[in-house]
Amino acid sequence: MAESNNRVRGGGMNVDTKLVRELAELLSETGLTEIEVEDGDRKIKVSRGSVAPVQAFAAPAPVAAAPAPAAAAEAAQAAVAESAANAIKSPMVGTAYLSPEPTADAFVKVGDKVSAGDTLLIVEAMKVMNPITATAGGTVKQILVENGQPVEYDQPLIVVA
Repeated sequence: MAESNNRVRGGGMNVDTKLVRELAELLSETGLTEIEVEDGDRKIKVSRGSVAPVQAFAAPAPVAAAPAPAAAAEAAQAAVAESAANAIKSPMVGTAYLSPEPTADAFVKVGDKVSAGDTLLIVEAMKVMNPITATAGGTVKQILVENGQPVEYDQPLIVVA
């Protein structure tokens, strides 16, 4: 294989190593695990394995709890099911921000009344701030993400009922 002008030729494929490096840097900057670029017949896919988050503190030892009554367990399951059904989900992978600027108040807090179209939070993806809006009016019941938290596609963000 020969290398010239950041291009590697081998087996009939011309790979732009500079582009591959830029895509790898973009993965690191955005926290994404995979990115794919297509240009005509050429397709480049760069991915990295997921890394488990490191805990900076020791988790407390588990404590044996008394078994919950069946009715309480069913109520908890119903609450989780309701939350998932009414949750506004992330349309993309990115970073969730609960306010428009670091020093500004949050868009919404638990108990706030919202109308369809109101901005609930933003998800930053590839340096673009994407507003996440209420699909219907209601009351904010739960905020399921922290400010600055990475989020995945289809991850529940806020419950509005």
